[in-house]
Amino acid sequence: MGWTKSCKILIKGVFCSLLLPRLLAAVLCAPAALAAGWDDPDAPASQSPARVVPRSGEQTRLSFAPLVKAATPTVVNIYTSKVVAQQGLSPLFNDPIFRRFFGKNFPIPGARRERIQNSLGSGVLVSGDGLIVTSHHIIQGSDQIKVVLADNREFAAKIISRDKRTDLAVLRIDNGGQAFASLSLGDSDELEVGDLVLAIGNPFGVGQTVTSGIVSALARTTGGISDYQFFIQTDAAINPGNSGGALVDMKGRLVGINTAIFSKSGGSHGIGFAIPVNMVKAVIHGAKTGGPIVRPWFGASGQGVTSDIAASFGLARPAGVLINAVRKDSPAYRSGIVVGDVVTSVDGREVGNVESLRFRLATLSVGGEAVFGLVRKGKTLQVTLALEAPPEKPLRNVTILTGAHPLNGAEVGNLSPAFNNELGLDELAEGVIVLNIQRGTPSHRFNFQFGDIIMRVTGAKVESVAHLRKLLNAPITSLKIAVLRKGKVLTREFRQ
Repeated sequence: MGWTKSCKILIKGVFCSLLLPRLLAAVLCAPAALAAGWDDPDAPASQSPARVVPRSGEQTRLSFAPLVKAATPTVVNIYTSKVVAQQGLSPLFNDPIFRRFFGKNFPIPGARRERIQNSLGSGVLVSGDGLIVTSHHIIQGSDQIKVVLADNREFAAKIISRDKRTDLAVLRIDNGGQAFASLSLGDSDELEVGDLVLAIGNPFGVGQTVTSGIVSALARTTGGISDYQFFIQTDAAINPGNSGGALVDMKGRLVGINTAIFSKSGGSHGIGFAIPVNMVKAVIHGAKTGGPIVRPWFGASGQGVTSDIAASFGLARPAGVLINAVRKDSPAYRSGIVVGDVVTSVDGREVGNVESLRFRLATLSVGGEAVFGLVRKGKTLQVTLALEAPPEKPLRNVTILTGAHPLNGAEVGNLSPAFNNELGLDELAEGVIVLNIQRGTPSHRFNFQFGDIIMRVTGAKVESVAHLRKLLNAPITSLKIAVLRKGKVLTREFRQ
């Protein structure tokens, strides 16, 4: 017998004596394994769990229905209307192309007509006494607001608070003392990429609709939506009309307010954005207290940490905010933060960039404290920052300038941390800002603009509105005015 034939006989013998009995035992025991359920609890940890068929219909039926039944009564439809003036004769004269060529001030013939402009969106009941959170852009400029509940009851709504900077607004409806169904608030910091979420709203006005998806990204910094660029991204279908609706987690809690989509066609492409509920909580708190929404101020500015900065500071990766300016007599200054520090966390929450630092501060309430994690000269440390309201120092002193000078007709005011917060400016900005320009005045003809910060007049640094008036009315033959506009310093000389 040859060597090959001997090997074949040996392999057959091993198979029959060792492997075949084990295979037969596995086949005979298979029904018991199937009856045991989805996984074999007695299987060693090193082995993969057994994959078996479900034993009942309950195991095959997965549904969001219990969550939807609890959440949908709290999501409302919002209908707004406002009276808008429309020029008569022909709509051609209101066409953007026509206005571009002939100018906004071109006299349009025909009488002005008024018409009612309607819009729709969604909102979420967050308390039993009728408090509703929605998107600010839905109710902006509206004359009347109607809220329709999931059971088709209709209520007139009153605006309690609005915050354009976060694109959030709070409404109230009255049910005669009877409690409304409301949605509990979750914690958006607990969300992780991949978590399942539901989006509930009224897309295109077709009626209440529920879509499902996952959290695609967290802390997404998308420009143009609001001043605080820090959003939850989801692929749950969000369409026009969903704005102000609820983003709900698998515990049935509100984790975000749907606010915008990325789309080139107007429809959903699977990229939707929601305002985290931790920001919403701050707006609700401000509405309940009855006063304006006041956020703590930091008193320092900085820039995101790049790869080069991280390498030079000995950081493990490019994350955090490098402080490059600290205002004296500010919370940051009193806490001991200095130029060159890198802010890495706020109350244990990571700070990845400037936008996330602003978001973390905006979710905190005035009157408490926050612990900042820092890296200073390669060492980690913590400081405690007092959460204070931004002061209006100096007073804004809003004034319309008059006199024989180029800024005649400009409305100006003193910048301060509080005023900067209202205007959405860098809280460290100082000086005098242009707030309005009256048409037909010298300031209009010389093209001064809203937002210009007047830096210098004839070489002198402008300290205040009173100082500016004194410099402008001085008996001199020429004026050289320098303004800061969109980050650039523009200088122009005027002959008196």
